[in-house]
Amino acid sequence: MPQWKGFERLVRVNEPLAMHTWLGVGGPAEYYAEPRHTDELTAIARIAHEQGVPIRVLGSGSNILIRDEGVSGLVIQLSHPHFAEIAVEGSIVSAGGGASLSRVVTTSVHEGLAGLEVLTAIPGTIGGGLRGNVGAHGGDIGQWVKEVTLLDYSGEISVKNRAEVVFGHRRSSLDDLVILQAKFELEPEDPHELARRLQKLWIVRKAAQPMGHQASVRIFRDPRGTTAAELIEAAGLKGTRIGGAVVSERNANFVVTEPDCTTTDILRLIDTIRGQVLNRLGVNLELDLEIW
Repeated sequence: MPQWKGFERLVRVNEPLAMHTWLGVGGPAEYYAEPRHTDELTAIARIAHEQGVPIRVLGSGSNILIRDEGVSGLVIQLSHPHFAEIAVEGSIVSAGGGASLSRVVTTSVHEGLAGLEVLTAIPGTIGGGLRGNVGAHGGDIGQWVKEVTLLDYSGEISVKNRAEVVFGHRRSSLDDLVILQAKFELEPEDPHELARRLQKLWIVRKAAQPMGHQASVRIFRDPRGTTAAELIEAAGLKGTRIGGAVVSERNANFVVTEPDCTTTDILRLIDTIRGQVLNRLGVNLELDLEIW
């Protein structure tokens, strides 16, 4: 059993993870911690690394599916405000890896800085957004990155500039343990015009998502030239149900969970969708959802 010397009160055992994710399903984490600052985070990471304990980092839980049996090793959640700080200096916006993507977008717009507004209504944190290079409406987060501050699995901190990071279609080369902070170099623009554009983009995006009261998550990445939702609907799968997991009627690329839903239900539904789309349309859908 790992020895969390000095952090016994911080590291919890068998922490239920369902309440930390948007879908609200899945089992517990073997070990779980919410560090309060960077020093605690690096210390815990070093202890886990030295003792061979696997580490996973949980952001807002908007893109994670936890298996029913839970997660072995240590799950670290960057929920403390220390990891969500946002600052603006000139055309540079600095944001902690745990900062809400939507909050960074609205802060940028309020300050009259354009670029990130195309990401409105995309859930998650800056860290998760950078790893998956989230994007919409012809833009993505990676194109605005100036530099990122990273923590590796051994607890060492480093800084990479834009030239040292590769951003592709819904992916990046950022594979360190934690993205501590990112700096974005944006373009000055009239705040009122930006706010109007933001509102229009928000209305369009929210109209294509499940209702706010529903526990839901996006399942697949969009293939180039089309969307996963269009393919799933074309395969006649909108509204398909397995147990407590249902394909959304508003957007077929979202799974909606009902109170009796299990992770097994969702995994079976995902397999059904992938198989039917491949058989009927010849397209192999790639998961956007991360499964632990």
